[in-house]
Amino acid sequence: MIKQIILILCLGFGTLHAQNLPESVSLEEAVAYGLENNRRVINANLEVQKAYKEKWKTIAIGLPQITAEADYQNFIELPTSLIPAQFFGGEEGEFAEVQFGTPQTMRAGVTLNQLIFDGSYLVGLESIKVYLDISENLLEKTVLEIRKNIINSYFNVLLTRENILFLEKNRANLKTNLEELTQLFRNGFEEEESVEQLRLTLSSIETQLRYAQNVERITLDMLKLLMGFPTQSPLFLKDELDGLTTASLFEFPTETAPKIENNIDVKIAQNNFASEGLLYKLERSKNLPRLSAFLNGNYTGNSETFSFTEANQKWFGASMLGVKLQVPIFSSFMRRANSQKAKIAVAQAETNLNETQERIYIEIQAATNEYQLAVENYFTTKENLALATRIKEKNQIKYFEGLASSFEYREAQLQLYSAQNNYLKSIQSVVQKKLNLETLLNPSQK
Repeated sequence: MIKQIILILCLGFGTLHAQNLPESVSLEEAVAYGLENNRRVINANLEVQKAYKEKWKTIAIGLPQITAEADYQNFIELPTSLIPAQFFGGEEGEFAEVQFGTPQTMRAGVTLNQLIFDGSYLVGLESIKVYLDISENLLEKTVLEIRKNIINSYFNVLLTRENILFLEKNRANLKTNLEELTQLFRNGFEEEESVEQLRLTLSSIETQLRYAQNVERITLDMLKLLMGFPTQSPLFLKDELDGLTTASLFEFPTETAPKIENNIDVKIAQNNFASEGLLYKLERSKNLPRLSAFLNGNYTGNSETFSFTEANQKWFGASMLGVKLQVPIFSSFMRRANSQKAKIAVAQAETNLNETQERIYIEIQAATNEYQLAVENYFTTKENLALATRIKEKNQIKYFEGLASSFEYREAQLQLYSAQNNYLKSIQSVVQKKLNLETLLNPSQK
């Protein structure tokens, strides 16, 4: 009975989870779902939350710290002290055995500690914003990478499906041609070599088709993985390749002087420069004095038996206020060496920042050039595909009318297959180059 209840609950939770999963997604929906459920994005968001907790942890160091303490002691046998007997009228040189105190003692108290001045704490407060910026920039970098990968994978699925359509169309055309050519061969109007050549081409197309069908399944599973979607659950894509291959894919506003400060790598380099500067200030702050204060109050009770919970138990109070000053004087030049080391690290971070800015500027120019080339190549391959299709159809007609050789017809077929492949690759190249340029420019931050 218990096993049946557990099984019903598991099925119920599984059904509830399945109901929350979308059955189909557009490209925008896939990106939105992935940015919410991708495991890397989830962990990056958790890092930001950890940074906020670290912020309050740092602030709390300079706020009052209150601790309560209680201890109970029970001497099974009281310690014995030896006191010269002459204090009690005895002989000189002899000792009297004396036991002090009571067997049981309880003490309870509260201590308040307050930091008054500490240079490292002030630097820590200043570093909170930099630490938050670092975690948020890492989240932004993760989001950019996941968005790029999801869009690439979505297009790869559609491109693979388009390739399958090309291959299925080529296979159907080849089968029709093979039947016609076989009939001509049987009637003595065609050579056997031409039939075998066509069979060889058909076999190659069928192999490519089986491979493409496997690739489609794998790329769809990869898309699910990037989205944080269960790979065993079905997922349909709403968008078609023709719907996404619109003018917006080939139009991207570029600036003569791009703003590289939006680039995430530049932001991270700036964070590193700021953090190294704070570490330098931290090392220098260690030369400053540290001042703290405390207030303590406690009560102590003594008894022959455990009577601390009784109303007539006597408690003796004590309180103390203190101030502690620590002044660094000499560390055998250790603090000086640490400060100089931190200063060198600042210079290195500044050099890395300048190099990153120059590198990103060049990468943006190169990515813009590659994107423009990919767009031009797409329109060229699109025209070539239409041209190769017409050439193949004309050669097919000529071949069966006896006006073209099997070699010419074979060349026209291969030219068409190559044009189809180049066309799909050109779309993939445009998508990738545009995503690379968008990632570098990070226009969402404008």
